[in-house]
Amino acid sequence: MARILALDFGSARCGVAISDPSGTIASPLPVVRKAATPSGVKRIARLVEERGVERVVLGLPIGLSGRETSQTKETRQFCETLRAAVAVPVDLYDERFTTRMAERDFDPRADEDSRAAAHLLAGWLSEHVAPPALAEPLRPDTWEDDER
Repeated sequence: MARILALDFGSARCGVAISDPSGTIASPLPVVRKAATPSGVKRIARLVEERGVERVVLGLPIGLSGRETSQTKETRQFCETLRAAVAVPVDLYDERFTTRMAERDFDPRADEDSRAAAHLLAGWLSEHVAPPALAEPLRPDTWEDDER
């Protein structure tokens, strides 16, 4: 599996996180400022190319009531811009509570927006990446009997 890039979009700051190649660990990266501007979109496109990203997951801010907000509309517009700029799929993913989780797990090495993107990515990975299978299934007839 290749890497997945997650974005917690904001008009001023966009949190960024990336998975490891196995799709099990989500790590925050530095934020991209003004991501919706041409230079911001280019920076994200460069990250996709340089890091060998297979898919981008963009957090969709839906209100707690389940209704879309003005930020939801802005994010959907950014999604279309990003889809035109990168050669990989861009998925929208519900980001409710990721900012609150990022606030709770303070880490001075990572920006709060990028920690939120890492929580977003961890949620996406848990739903979309299957755990590794056993090389060979265990069969009862191969178990050792301790009473022998």
